[in-house]
Amino acid sequence: MAEGTALQGSKQRHWYLWASIPTVILLLGLSATWDRCWTIGPSASRWTEGPERKIRHVLPQNMQEDGWKDLDSCSGILEGHRFDCYPERDRVVTRELCEQRACCFIQVPPNLAGVPWCFYPPDFPSYTLRNQTPTELGEAGELLRWNKTYYPRDVFKLHLNVMFEANNRLHIQINDSSNPRYEVPIDVPKATRKAKNPLYTVEYSEDPFGIIVKRTSTGTVLLNTTVAPLFFADQFLQVSTSLPSVYIYGLGEHQAGFLQSVQWNTLTFWARDSVPRESANLYGVHPFYLSLEPNGMSHGVFLLNSNAMDVVLQPAPALTWRTIGGILDFYVFMGPDPNSVIQQYLEVIGLPAMVPAWGLGFHLCRWGYGSSNATWEMVKQMRKAGIPQDAQWNDIDYMMDYRDFTVDPQNFATLPQMVADLHSHGQQYIMIVDPAISSVQPPGSYWPYDEGLKQEVFINNVSGSPLIGQVWPGLTAFPDFTNPNTHVWWFQNLLQLHKVVPFDGLWIDMNEPSSFVDGSETGCPSNELENPPFVPGVLGGTLRSQTICASAKQSASTHYNVHSLYGLMEAKASASALVKIRKKRPFVISRSTFPSQGRYSGHWLGDNESKWKDMYFSIAGILNFNMFGIPLVGADICGFRGSTTEELCIRWMQLGAFYPFSRNHNTENEKGQDPIAFSESAQEAMKRALFIRYSLLPYLYTLFHHSHVFGETVARAILFEFPEDRNTYSIDKQFLLGSYLLISPVLQPGAVTVTTYFPRGVWYDFYTGSALHSTGEYVKLSAPLDTINLHLREGAIVPTQEPATTIWVSSGNPLHLLVALSQNASAKGCLFWDDGESLDTYERNDYTYIEFAVEKNRLISRVVHVNIEATYIKVNTLSVYGVTFRPSKVIVNQQPASFSYSLNKVLTVDNLYLPLEKEFHISWS
Repeated sequence: MAEGTALQGSKQRHWYLWASIPTVILLLGLSATWDRCWTIGPSASRWTEGPERKIRHVLPQNMQEDGWKDLDSCSGILEGHRFDCYPERDRVVTRELCEQRACCFIQVPPNLAGVPWCFYPPDFPSYTLRNQTPTELGEAGELLRWNKTYYPRDVFKLHLNVMFEANNRLHIQINDSSNPRYEVPIDVPKATRKAKNPLYTVEYSEDPFGIIVKRTSTGTVLLNTTVAPLFFADQFLQVSTSLPSVYIYGLGEHQAGFLQSVQWNTLTFWARDSVPRESANLYGVHPFYLSLEPNGMSHGVFLLNSNAMDVVLQPAPALTWRTIGGILDFYVFMGPDPNSVIQQYLEVIGLPAMVPAWGLGFHLCRWGYGSSNATWEMVKQMRKAGIPQDAQWNDIDYMMDYRDFTVDPQNFATLPQMVADLHSHGQQYIMIVDPAISSVQPPGSYWPYDEGLKQEVFINNVSGSPLIGQVWPGLTAFPDFTNPNTHVWWFQNLLQLHKVVPFDGLWIDMNEPSSFVDGSETGCPSNELENPPFVPGVLGGTLRSQTICASAKQSASTHYNVHSLYGLMEAKASASALVKIRKKRPFVISRSTFPSQGRYSGHWLGDNESKWKDMYFSIAGILNFNMFGIPLVGADICGFRGSTTEELCIRWMQLGAFYPFSRNHNTENEKGQDPIAFSESAQEAMKRALFIRYSLLPYLYTLFHHSHVFGETVARAILFEFPEDRNTYSIDKQFLLGSYLLISPVLQPGAVTVTTYFPRGVWYDFYTGSALHSTGEYVKLSAPLDTINLHLREGAIVPTQEPATTIWVSSGNPLHLLVALSQNASAKGCLFWDDGESLDTYERNDYTYIEFAVEKNRLISRVVHVNIEATYIKVNTLSVYGVTFRPSKVIVNQQPASFSYSLNKVLTVDNLYLPLEKEFHISWS
C-alpha cells in the first residue's frame, strides 16, 4: 500500500487488534504473519449501532477459517493482549469500578501478576478519522470523539499531522484542534519538504482511529496503534502500540538491565531525587526507545513530552504511553541498524558537545574532606603514588553553611592556593553548585538571594511570591531556569565565585529539583495540577513528593509541565556561563537530564551504593545514556553510599577506567575509597587500569569527536555492532568502546575468571595480541584481581599513546598504533586531534584528522586535515596483531627498518619517530 493511504470505504476498516494478534504472533513470531492480521482483506463483518456512532468490526477471513473464538467477547482476549482500563494505583479495582468504565473484568490468579483485571473490550469508543488531506510534508486529518471517557475534560476534536520529514524519519503529532496546549520548549529541526523515498509506509484505520507504520523493505509493522483506544483528555493522554519483538531498550532513567522486560513492566517518568533503586522513577526523563525487529533491523521511537508519564510494556508484545499533559508528539527513526537509529535521534534532539580532553582523565571526589588542606593532601598523595588524576572535586562541604557561591573562610581558606597548585601541575578543579538558594539571610547580606528577588528569577507559588522549599542550607528559593533573566543572574554569581576560586568545571546536583519538604514549607494548593485525575506511578505517590509544587509558576509554564526540564535548563545556563567566564569548552556534570542535554552537560548515575549489584547496573546506565545523546557518563566508582571493600573497589576501578566519564566519589562518614586508601597491590591494580585508560586517550578522544559531529555512541552495547547475532541482545555485563574495544569486567566477588561472549570473528587480547577465533560463543577467561579483560576486534586500527599521570602530559607523548588484522588482513582506524580545550575547533577547521588503513601487508596514513597540534606528535611504535607469516623485511617510507615478530603472530616496529602531520607508509613482506 502506498505511503499514507487510508483504509477507506465501507469494505475496508481496522478493528482493535489486541484480539487478533495473540496466537499467531506468539506461535510464529513472523512479520509476514503480522501483516496478514493487519492488512484487512475480504472478511466477515458486523455492525454495532450506537446513538452517535457507527463502528464496523472486521474479522479477517483467515481467522474465521481457523475457528477463532468470538473475539468481541472479553474472554477471547488473551492475557498478554489486555490493555489496562483501570491504571490507578491507589485502589484495588473491582468489577463494579471496572464496569462503570464499560470495560471487561476478569480476575486472574496470583501467578499471572501484572495482567490487568480490568481491560478494554474490542468495541470501546475511540476517535474517528475524518477530513484527511495532503499537506506539504505529508498528511493531516481530524480526529473526532463522540463519547465522553471516564477522565474529565475530553478533547473531542483533535488535529492529526503526519509529517514525512526525512527518508529515515517520520513525525506524528496529535494535538487539540481548538485550544493551544503546552509543548516542550526545545529546538527540533523544521522540515521544509516531504521525503521523496521514505523507508516507511503509513496506513490508517478510520473508525476506530489507528495508525500503522511499516518498514517498506520488509513489511514489518513498527507501530500499530489500533491495538487499544486513543485517549486525549486535558490531563490524560494515552496511546498504545504493538511492538515487532520483545527486544526493547532505552526508556530511562531507571535502574534495570539494558534489555527492558515486557512482562508487565511499568516505567514511570518524572525527575526525582532518589537513591537508585529498581522500579522507581529516577533523576532523568528520556522517553525514547530502540526496538529490534525479527530480522535484526532496528528502529527508534521518541515521544517529545515532559509531563509525568507511565510507559507500560506487556508480553503481547506491546507498549502503552500514558501521560498527563502536553501533546502526543512522536518521532519514528528507521535505522535500519542500532547505530544509525541513535544518529537519527540525535539529529532531532541535538548533537553532544565536544568534551575538553582533560575531562576524559580520572576524577576524584568525596563528600566530607572537611577542609581544603585535607583535599590538597589527597592530591599530593595521589601524585606521590604516581596514580593518574586530572581533576579534583569538592562537594558541598566547601560552602559556608551550604550556601551557593560562598566558600567556608575557615576550613577552606587555602582553596585558591590549592587550585593554583592543581593548575601548575596541569590538573583541574570542579565545584558543586546546587540550584536552591538560601532565603533566610538578613537583607543585604547574601547577594544571590537579594539580587534574585530584584531580578525576579525565582519560581513563584500560585500567589506570585517566591516558592520556599528546604534543601541543604535550610529554607530556599528555586531559580527559574526557563527565564532568560535567570541565566544572566546565574552567570553573574558564577563569575563572582570564579574570581575567588578559579574553577574549571561545574557539578550541578539536586536539580530535579529536589526539596526536603513536599511542595513547599506551606504546602501546595488543592487543585487539578496538584491532584490530577490520574497520577503516574511516581515515587512517593504525588507529583510534589520531594520536590516543589506542581502548580508553581515558571516563565515557560507551570511546574506541572516543565518539572522534568529543570536539570536541562540549569545545564544550559551553566554551560553558557562557563563559556563566558573561561572562554574554553565547558565541563558540566548534571544529575537530572532530559533529551538534548548532551549539548550542555554530561551525567553521573547518582547516589549509588557500594555493592556489586550497583556496579553491574552501571553498565546498563552508561549504555542507555549513550543512546540518549549524553555520552559523557559514568557511575560513582566504588559506590557513593556505604563502605566498599578492597576487592570491590579494585574491580570497580577497573571497570570505571573505561566509563566515558571516570570519577571515584564517596559520601561522608565512610572509610576512604580513593586509590591510596588501599594496599600497595590494590593501588598497583588500579594504577594499571588507569594507565590503560590514559594510553587510550587518542582513541577515546576520537570517539567523542565522532559523537559530537556524527552522533555516534562512545560506549555501546555489543548488539549495536552485531544486530544479526541474537546472542548479543541481552548482554549487559560487557560493552564496547567504539566499534573495536571489548570490555569484559569481573562483576562478582571472589571471581578469578570471567565468562565472556565473543561474536563471530577474530578477537585479539589487548595485552598480548594473541588471537581468539570465535564462532559466536562464550569463553571462560582468566581474570586475576589485577587484570580486566580487554579485546580488540578484527579490522581495527587503534591509536594509543604513552601514558602519563595527567592528560596534559600524556597528550604530548608519542603514539603507538595497534593494528588488529581482519581475516582478509585488512584494518582501518582514524585519529582526531586538537588542543583539547578551545571552542569549536572542528567548526573552525583548527584540528588534525588522520585516517589509517592496512591492505595487502601495507599500512598507509592519510592526512585529511592538519593543524599545528599535529606537529607536536610523533608515531613511535606499530604493533600488528594477526600477521600470519614471519616477515623477512619491513619498509618504512621506502627505508628498511628493524622489527620483531613473536610466536603469537605479532609484528612490532619500534623507534619510528614519524611526524603525524606527514603521510607515511609501512609495509612488511
